Amino acid sequence: MADLVGPRLYSCCNCRNHVSLHDDIVSKAFQGRNGRAFLFSHAMNVVVGPKEDRHLLTGLHTVADIYCADCREVLGWKYERAYEASQKYKEGKFILEKSKIVKENW
Repeated sequence: MADLVGPRLYSCCNCRNHVSLHDDIVSKAFQGRNGRAFLFSHAMNVVVGPKEDRHLLTGLHTVADIYCADCREVLGWKYERAYEASQKYKEGKFILEKSKIVKENW
């Protein structure tokens, strides 16, 4: 009999709250505050903080920090606005820092 396996997930490193699906990864080639980060098209069970303008490696963006909805660990940020045309694809997407998430169901 085959084992039933759910979707591959990423969870908060602190409390194991599910925060994103592996299938929602857009890119693994991003830089966060603390090293590598992944760009996701969607995130779940997160709280979005206030918007602020930040100068990032790829220019000026309006971003909002995202927090785990359960333990309030800062996990990354959401791109609210990109000011340069080449960066517009990031709008509405989420950065989750690799050091802040763990794999589940792998």
